[in-house]
Amino acid sequence: MPVQIILGAQWGDEGKGKVVDMLAQHADIVARYQGGANAGHTVCIGEKQYVLHLLPSGMFHEQCTCVIGNGVVIDPNALMDEIAQLEAAGITVHGRLLISHNAHLIMPYHKQLDVIREQTGTRIGTTGRGIGPAYIDKFMRVGIRIVDLLDRDTLARKLKQNIEEKNQILTKVYGETRIDVDAIISEYQEFDKQIDEYITDTSFYLHQALRQGKRIIAEGAQGALLDVDHGTYPFVTSSNPTSGGACTGLGIPPTSVSEVIGVAKAYCTRVGEGPFPTELDDATGERLRTVGHEFGATTGRPRRCGWYDAVAMQYSSHVNGIQKLVITKLDVLNEFETVRICIGYEFHGKRLRSFPTDVATLDHITPVYEEFEGWKRSLAGATTYEELPLQARTYLEALARHTDAPLWLASVGPRRDQSIVLPS
Repeated sequence: MPVQIILGAQWGDEGKGKVVDMLAQHADIVARYQGGANAGHTVCIGEKQYVLHLLPSGMFHEQCTCVIGNGVVIDPNALMDEIAQLEAAGITVHGRLLISHNAHLIMPYHKQLDVIREQTGTRIGTTGRGIGPAYIDKFMRVGIRIVDLLDRDTLARKLKQNIEEKNQILTKVYGETRIDVDAIISEYQEFDKQIDEYITDTSFYLHQALRQGKRIIAEGAQGALLDVDHGTYPFVTSSNPTSGGACTGLGIPPTSVSEVIGVAKAYCTRVGEGPFPTELDDATGERLRTVGHEFGATTGRPRRCGWYDAVAMQYSSHVNGIQKLVITKLDVLNEFETVRICIGYEFHGKRLRSFPTDVATLDHITPVYEEFEGWKRSLAGATTYEELPLQARTYLEALARHTDAPLWLASVGPRRDQSIVLPS
């Protein structure tokens, strides 16, 4: 059955938005399956750049229906702002967006707690958007779902119970002011009126679409190495960006998945805290950041930069079952004299056989590099693999060899047409 999963294979910010937008030309449905407004998927159409946080990256193709699945946590203000921005730009959202009635809502107290915990506890490097606290409430079975907005009495009862607990934490632990329950009830019921036209049972909708043979793209946010189960815990996101998260986040069976496509940069970046084996805290890292415009699409924070990590990528490939790998931002390396790939880790003088997800080990590994000659020329005019410089082709072939995932595309610029199909 025709479900393609598009996921970030590194620590996020790999360029998934461009890949989804490109593939959405031939899709019927694009569905986001996890995360929240902490995502920042950038799509360039001509000279115009759009940054999406909650809306799927299929929005720029009129034939696509876009779905926000039950695995996403939704910030009402962020969602309505994003819809308004696209409509103002002439992109139709009404009639093309469906939101799961089982999706959980981010409440004002989630954002408040997110910021406070980041300031007073272990620093993770969150965006402060309330994502983690919303998922905490979800798994404590006290979260507010969109379906709860339908009944004011039910909403009031659940909110009063939640807010009473949160007020105890905010006032007694952190010395913050109390939350006004009635104001939140009124605010979220007004939100319900605004989004009512979009709400449906998206799992049932997707099931019907599968039966009709429609082509579906499942779009992940963040990256596999930030997965709460399989990433560099505790410096991870609060959901499952890995391929398995697509099934639980959309309510589709694993048997419906036909293809898993991973997206990775030709180097590595990471936002926030946590281990980063190939990080370059020097002039080379700063050069990658400057040339690659490596600043968060959601927060504007500078990204940490380093060489491509084939050890981490091989792990990501195995966990996700990546069948095709897209390499983005190859052009960022255009002017480097030499480029490197991390092909192994050493820990206390011994070579590790696999990627360790525990922070204690990752913080003390020594990367083993293979070095390659740079190509020292622009890739802007290249449209085929043969038109790439020999050095760039050698570099890509080494990435494939060490990553254990077949390369499919290489991106040499932000636009849709700046993508080169690679030989299998």
